[in-house]
Amino acid sequence: MEHNNLHLLDHPLVRHKMAFLRDKNTGVKEFRTLIGEVSTLLCLEATRDLPLRPAQVETPVGKADVQMLAGRKLAIVPILRAGLGMVDGILQLVPAAKTGHIGLERDHDTLKPREYYCKLPSDISQRDVLLLDPMLATGGSASAAIQLLKEKGVRRLSFVCVVAAPEGVERITREHPEIPIYCAALDQGLNENGYIVPGLGDAGDRIFGTE
Repeated sequence: MEHNNLHLLDHPLVRHKMAFLRDKNTGVKEFRTLIGEVSTLLCLEATRDLPLRPAQVETPVGKADVQMLAGRKLAIVPILRAGLGMVDGILQLVPAAKTGHIGLERDHDTLKPREYYCKLPSDISQRDVLLLDPMLATGGSASAAIQLLKEKGVRRLSFVCVVAAPEGVERITREHPEIPIYCAALDQGLNENGYIVPGLGDAGDRIFGTE
């Protein structure tokens, strides 16, 4: 099924880096670096439509008419903990962006995502927000985080992930059809344990070296 809100970053460099991210023999240091590099490339795509304003600067040999960002402020919000692995790669491109954090865990009674931590910039409602999580599997956590940000007044929001499953894309499209999804790979689907296949394993464990 085609989803107009899905933006798949199809680029030779991304495909090359994804090959090493998927490889089970890739170590923690290299995996962490690759997640950051792919996040940087995804950020380029996710910020493609930022507004610009004309300006003029003085070069060493004369004046130049240029374009600069028109003043809309950015915020990045990783979903804990795996989303933290994407932060540095994005801040390399937008170092002035403010950073918030959302922590979600599964409620044992309802089996639905439950917020256990949320710390956001005080002016989050006035910013363009990139919500970060390397994996979009069932879409439960992502959808809950999107709803939380909407309730905080966020009006301009994009979801950025490295690997997505069709089930997760379908859920975000159904529950938040106006939210664009930027990802580096759309995989086959989920296995019986809810892992993306072929995926790249548990992104959080591979970023932080835990099991």
